[in-house]
Amino acid sequence: MISFFNSFSYPMQALIASLFTFFITSLGASVVFLFKKTNPKVISILIALSAGIMLAATFWSLLEPSIEMANKLKMIPWVITSLGILFGTIFLIFGDKVFTKYQKEKQKLNKIFILIFSITLHNIPEGLAIGVAFGSLNYHLDGVTLISAISLALGIGIQNFPEGSAISLPLRSYGYSRIKAFLIGIASGLVEPISAVIGAILVIKIRYCLPFLLAFAAGAMLYVVIKELIPESMEKEKGTLVPFITIIGFLVMMILDISIG
Repeated sequence: MISFFNSFSYPMQALIASLFTFFITSLGASVVFLFKKTNPKVISILIALSAGIMLAATFWSLLEPSIEMANKLKMIPWVITSLGILFGTIFLIFGDKVFTKYQKEKQKLNKIFILIFSITLHNIPEGLAIGVAFGSLNYHLDGVTLISAISLALGIGIQNFPEGSAISLPLRSYGYSRIKAFLIGIASGLVEPISAVIGAILVIKIRYCLPFLLAFAAGAMLYVVIKELIPESMEKEKGTLVPFITIIGFLVMMILDISIG
């Protein structure tokens, strides 16, 4: 299966992987056909697990290759990675600020549409991270392997499940039909495959962009984990379970990257 997947071009691999994460988003949105609401404890566990996976992927699949590539290109690694992380973070902060300001001016918008925009916005750097991970396979860097790229996509896919349901279920409670709530839920994930292909093509065509784009994706992912995933998982499930599951997710990704990668 891996050898067959490896026969595709890197942008095509990124597209397939991001279509998987889009499918998980759709799967999450589809719970609107089954339930009026989901079990908060299960959602917390899924979010915590994906937070751990994404935290580990931030270093082993993104930052470590960024540093290595910067060295190979005779750049200053700490400057490139720092700038990438900052710009990745600022990108999401700016997007949040712009939409919040717009929402204050347009009082008809409600919290659910803020949530839809926020999740859609976060899917852009997540798709970019997938694309960059697969595109960087072109340079055969240490730590950049097909397994690590797939693991990164898996971690992003896991946290896409509750994101899909976080849109479709509230829409249903607001009076939207199940089909309309489902379609809006999956639409939020459409930007992920598009940005994944763009990310893969960019790092292949413009080699000098790779260290920065890897760090940019890492910064965006760190922002999502710290601001969204960890607080959300802790809010729904108190106690030590969530931190423990987060660490388990981190260890799983770390083991995959070190032993298999």
